[in-house]
Amino acid sequence: MRIDVLGAVRALGDDGSPIDLGGPRHREVLARLVAAEGRMVTTDTLVDDLWTDPPTRAVGALRTFVAALRRALEPGRPPRDPPRVLVTEGPGYALRLPREDVDVHRFQDTLARARRDPDAVTDLGAALAAWRGPAYADVPGSAWAQRERTRLEELRLEGVEVRARILLDHGEGGDLVAELGAHVAEHPWREPAWGLLARALYRAGRQADALAALRRARAMLVDQLGLDPGADLQRLETDILNGSVPPEGARTTWTGIGVRLGPRTTVDVARTLALAGGDALVHSRRDRLTAIQAAERTGDLSLTARVIGAYDVPAVWSRADDPEQSRAVVAAAERTLTALGPDGPADLSARLLATIAVESRSADLSGTERRRVRQAAQQAEALARDLADPALLAFALNGVFLQSFARPGLAAVRDRTGVEILDLATRHELPNFAVLGRLIRLQSASALGDLDAATAHAKAAEELAATIEAPLVPVLTRWFRARSAAARSAEPGGPTAATAAAHYRAAENALRTAGMPGLHRGLFPLALLGLRLLHDRPAPTDPHLDWGPYRPWARPLVLLAQNRGEEARAALAAAPEPARDHMQEAMWCLTARAAARLGERAIAARAEASLRDACAEHAGAGSGMLTLGPVALYLAEAEACAAAG
Repeated sequence: MRIDVLGAVRALGDDGSPIDLGGPRHREVLARLVAAEGRMVTTDTLVDDLWTDPPTRAVGALRTFVAALRRALEPGRPPRDPPRVLVTEGPGYALRLPREDVDVHRFQDTLARARRDPDAVTDLGAALAAWRGPAYADVPGSAWAQRERTRLEELRLEGVEVRARILLDHGEGGDLVAELGAHVAEHPWREPAWGLLARALYRAGRQADALAALRRARAMLVDQLGLDPGADLQRLETDILNGSVPPEGARTTWTGIGVRLGPRTTVDVARTLALAGGDALVHSRRDRLTAIQAAERTGDLSLTARVIGAYDVPAVWSRADDPEQSRAVVAAAERTLTALGPDGPADLSARLLATIAVESRSADLSGTERRRVRQAAQQAEALARDLADPALLAFALNGVFLQSFARPGLAAVRDRTGVEILDLATRHELPNFAVLGRLIRLQSASALGDLDAATAHAKAAEELAATIEAPLVPVLTRWFRARSAAARSAEPGGPTAATAAAHYRAAENALRTAGMPGLHRGLFPLALLGLRLLHDRPAPTDPHLDWGPYRPWARPLVLLAQNRGEEARAALAAAPEPARDHMQEAMWCLTARAAARLGERAIAARAEASLRDACAEHAGAGSGMLTLGPVALYLAEAEACAAAG
């Protein structure tokens, strides 16, 4: 038996004869289980998906549909034998069929194989030819089906382009002109498709037509989106003019930095570049915003939502690198979410909400904004769990992590989030999020003083990074090793303080060009201050040190090191409450130390109250990058000062 949903929903017996599935509701139940790809779908979810306003006896009706489908799919099954195809599992149902027996699963698997292995191009052509119309064509009104139709149509379009690219790369494809011409006419925003059409025309000996196609692409991009063609199209145009198009068998690859393509292509490239760090990361942020603005100008809400939500680049730091750009992305996400409304596609809403949570870094938020963004993170997580989408859930949990700095002392909470992200990423082959899970767990173990566990996570993160070409990861883990050296420098037999400082300087040199100013600013001076505090030495007073966002809390100790006590007292009084970020425990500890040195009982009491829940942690070590030593030492100083009569 096989089931087909790429077109109207149908089932065929082993002999190819159609199986009578019953009425529209029966077919929709089967289709919904196909979409779950073997996972269990709860009864409640099925009821909600089948009916906008479920009738009183919806569950009973659903059971009737399931019983009828079981009779249709396994007509020879004895009444007392358990079903083997449509099975009851926990609080719901699941479909148990080999993936090759379901056309949509066969198509997705073939496309994935063709991305990796060009020899699968023939199978990909057959899988594309098996489409009989829009996916789930006879389930027109259901939100879940619309989401799946949109997702699968995007995969089909990609499949057309992957197949064409493979054929052209192998010196074939002159007969693709008609197919690709229709493809770009129907989907003019897909810039890579224009390049494929031009290559096919050139391959067919139609150089003038190839150049004309590229000029049409340029005109469309400039007039409609305000974007110049990307480097690939420009290079292809030059090659065609010069008669130097890559020969048969040559593979074409993207080699530029910061190119601007159509909205979807741009954000996909930006997403990849972000992992490279340095100038590539800076360009990726800029091009991402360009893509969002271009998508908004089309007036296509679905396109805009997908472009905004596609940049699911894992984020590990609670300060934005470009706050203005982040605010613009959040504003666009909020506009799009409002326009989609409460009944918009759940997957798009979840990605927009997760984007809001990830881009709204906790250090940059006011109290009201923090509450709103935490709610967005929670809603994204809930939607992602309902959709049973592992990649979406990992993205949503990234937002949950970044909004988990509500108060000091939450390292263990963040570790639990890291555990779930790592588990999801490992089970579902999401290597970028596996790295994120490792880094979160490194930070948490560092905060709790478990350097052995943190070291293991650092090594695992580096190994993963080597396989996915993520050069930023060793930059971060180098900081962790400097943090470890600093902690050991205060122990008998450990490295000297000078050696630990040298480790920090090496880490600082690597971070300076990583394209992460939100992380970089102030980090090195704070690390040196922590090292001095570990050795009971005064704060560094070099006037050239850029304390960045940490200056208000470091300044009292710097002034004390210069014997400027009254200025230190004034600076301590003027220091605001620390931001809710990775360094909040460190900032409260600096406040506690200055208050104790200056005898400021009220300020010491505030520091004591804030640090009480973090007494088992190490100050600043939640960053995974530096340490000021155990919070308990600073807490004891604050308690003693506050209690002094």
